[in-house]
Amino acid sequence: MTSRPLIWQPAEHERSPSRAAAVSSAFGTFGELLQGALPEDGPDFLVTLPIARWATATFEYDSARDGVTVFPATKSKARRVAEAVLARFSGGGGSLRLSGSLPEGKGLASSSADLVATARAVASAVGVELRPQAIEDLLRQIEPTDGVMYPGVVAFEHRNVALLARLGVLPPMTIVGIDEGGTVDTIAFNRIPKNFTASERDEYDRLLDQVQTAIRAGDAAAIGRVATRSAHLNQRLCRKRTLNAMTALSAEIGGVGVVTAHSGSTIGLMLPHDVPGYRSRLAEAITRCGQLVHGERVLCYQTLGFQPTGSGTGNDLR
Repeated sequence: MTSRPLIWQPAEHERSPSRAAAVSSAFGTFGELLQGALPEDGPDFLVTLPIARWATATFEYDSARDGVTVFPATKSKARRVAEAVLARFSGGGGSLRLSGSLPEGKGLASSSADLVATARAVASAVGVELRPQAIEDLLRQIEPTDGVMYPGVVAFEHRNVALLARLGVLPPMTIVGIDEGGTVDTIAFNRIPKNFTASERDEYDRLLDQVQTAIRAGDAAAIGRVATRSAHLNQRLCRKRTLNAMTALSAEIGGVGVVTAHSGSTIGLMLPHDVPGYRSRLAEAITRCGQLVHGERVLCYQTLGFQPTGSGTGNDLR
């Protein structure tokens, strides 16, 4: 991996104020469009599916304090990130409060979003603008992480906490899904040997090329095919009992496929906004998903759009 020495830049004021407050956020994901490993003992990777749900961090900085108090108190990893930012840039301490609409343990990147929002809020409070690579460096010491520090869809080495490629943005879609119940400890899941075969690694490599091409073309159908294949390949690692039923339902109502939390309990179908009869198809999807979970709450999330930041779509995979 090549080194990236420029990991932060000062904000408008170089010196940290003695007391300051800042609020920042980070989006979550609905599972992953794709998750696997690359050939020849290459890295494990995932492809993010950003959704319009966020974690929010509020940090009150006090240069005269030692340590960080966090609310809720169970967010110990966020406290460690806050303390790491302070140790690197300013010293002092403060109070961190986390909130948001991402459920925990369901595969929606709630922990990653908490940590990214925390890093941004603490850095902002002390007058530092953290670039995504700097956030990677901080989080790499804490846990495997989704690539939610980058806008848009990215291919990301979640175990190594490193960007593989920027892929672009998704066409507008609604994810209609269900929670099959329970929670998954992502850290424990990532410790399990995956034992991918050479042929599986080759297929994941092809799928990664396919999803990059599909995203850049805005081809929702091709995106859905990749996500569906990845969901089925993942059955031996984190089984979804409703996968076949959801795959069939997506085809029946005009969806483009299914997407799962590869290390979580959620599964959804992908319904593009430009499909004819979108509203009636959405209503049918919600009703039919509700039948699969016997009336339990159906999940509905929107893919997250991003403003273009330049003339290109990002770094190529190869």
